[in-house]
Amino acid sequence: MRAIVYETGGDASVLRLVDRPVPEPGPGEVLVRVAVSGVNPTDWKSRQQGPPAGWQIPGQDGAGVVEAVGAGVDRNLIGERVWIWEAAWQRPWGTAAEYTVVPVRQAVPLGGASFGLGASLGIPFLTAHRCLTAGEFMPDGLHAGALTDHTVLVQGGAGVVGNAAIQLARWADATVITTVSSAEKANLAAAAGASFVINYREQDVVEEARKIAPDGVHTIVEVSAARNAAADVQLLRRGGAVCVYADDGGDEVTLPIRPLMAPNARWQFVLVYTAPTAAKAQAVNDVAAAVAQGGVRVGAEAGLPLHRHPLADTAAAHREVERSVVGKVLVSVAD
Repeated sequence: MRAIVYETGGDASVLRLVDRPVPEPGPGEVLVRVAVSGVNPTDWKSRQQGPPAGWQIPGQDGAGVVEAVGAGVDRNLIGERVWIWEAAWQRPWGTAAEYTVVPVRQAVPLGGASFGLGASLGIPFLTAHRCLTAGEFMPDGLHAGALTDHTVLVQGGAGVVGNAAIQLARWADATVITTVSSAEKANLAAAAGASFVINYREQDVVEEARKIAPDGVHTIVEVSAARNAAADVQLLRRGGAVCVYADDGGDEVTLPIRPLMAPNARWQFVLVYTAPTAAKAQAVNDVAAAVAQGGVRVGAEAGLPLHRHPLADTAAAHREVERSVVGKVLVSVAD
């Protein structure tokens, strides 16, 4: 099989297209013929550090068809269209290859949805789900109506996780406020389903958000805590939570104690790879339900432009994600 491999850390030039034997699924695993691989920031950050043990195929997310199953796995899964999550987390078999092996729970039925959508789910949507459910007064799971009477602020609604958070929150019937930095990004956030869009370069975020939610918001999905902390403190309602999933804009944040103590506010830091097992299982189930119900989409019409590269150009795909291109970067593994 063709596969992208790196054997040392560094920039995208360390990625090589090689020929490798098709792996055999072990007990509890499935072999998936990959159609599309999704690229996330974790992929290039892990590549810079180098493989943990000799070699690594990158790619946490993907979509394809189950080709074979290991011992203890239902053979009826063979031929099933699936989406894959966390393929390369502490394992060498990522999705930037014609075949990969993953534990069966990490290959989720995709139904009739496109492989492009399937490869876009994984890390962004599971991260967004955790951000929308980790607050003290937020539900453990999402479904239609789960966030009725809830107001969510998504900082950076044109980003990949921001887009996922908007889509999942709207599917669950929340009022969604989001911030962006340009008119172009405002159009993308609106296409994703945001109820209100604030251009933080031209408007006062606190003032505008307070007009919409006078009592504050229930949860904030935060991409840049260092930059937005002062505004976040002013916008939380009693018992509200700021869920931080990235360190864009700085790797340290300073918080005032008393203004956060009085409302019993929570700051929740989110890394999907080390999130509680039960929370991840709930997220997978809920995201799969959203897909089945048509609650999430991809493409420019959903506020998430797709950028596709062939497998041989995976290095270019990594570079696009490193440059923070607006939209979702995918690698087309099969025709």
